[in-house]
Amino acid sequence: MRPESVKGLPAAVLWDMDGTLVDTEPYWMATESEIAEKHGGTWTHEDAMQLVGNDLLVSGEYIKAKLGLEQTAEEVVEMLLDGVVEQVRHAVPWCDGARELLLALRDAGVPCGLVTMSYQRFVAPILEHLPPETFRVIVTGDMVSQGKPHPEAYLTAAAALGVDPADCIAIEDSPTGARSAEAAGCRVLVVPNHVPVPEGSGRTLLETLDGLTPEALSSLL
Repeated sequence: MRPESVKGLPAAVLWDMDGTLVDTEPYWMATESEIAEKHGGTWTHEDAMQLVGNDLLVSGEYIKAKLGLEQTAEEVVEMLLDGVVEQVRHAVPWCDGARELLLALRDAGVPCGLVTMSYQRFVAPILEHLPPETFRVIVTGDMVSQGKPHPEAYLTAAAALGVDPADCIAIEDSPTGARSAEAAGCRVLVVPNHVPVPEGSGRTLLETLDGLTPEALSSLL
């Protein structure tokens, strides 16, 4: 089951969200700091960097341990989501060129999937700002049993689209996400955002998506 790519383009493009499609990492970081302040703890920039790209439950466990919270990791995740969703409803901070490339891929007939460790209730208000079915498939962190860097999320998205992961391009911004996509067999375009990403044989690094066309995306990889 390997559909032909449209006009030589990839069979599908699988998108990470936080830091790749939308620059919501500052929202997460601000909420983490607010939780720490509310509970009398200390939260550093280094702590925030530890959580970029992680499964939310992993982040919840880290925050719980770091701050000595009585809440469960699941409850910590809900606290995080409450803060970030409120900020997203005020403004969606699109990453440079990301929305434009996404819509150009849609116009070119290339199916796109969203592969994020954020939960559905955070994803929903962002999708409201895109045309219906811009993403043919949406895989969120609360839909998988193993989060990134495990490949389950990317494998799930490719299977739902009926494509071979090897025929897909994944767009990521973090080492954790890049490892997940590579483990699934995708070709990976990395646009580092808040954390550095080392070079690797299965990944191409680019400074920005601004001005990138579907054809140029395909030729890069």
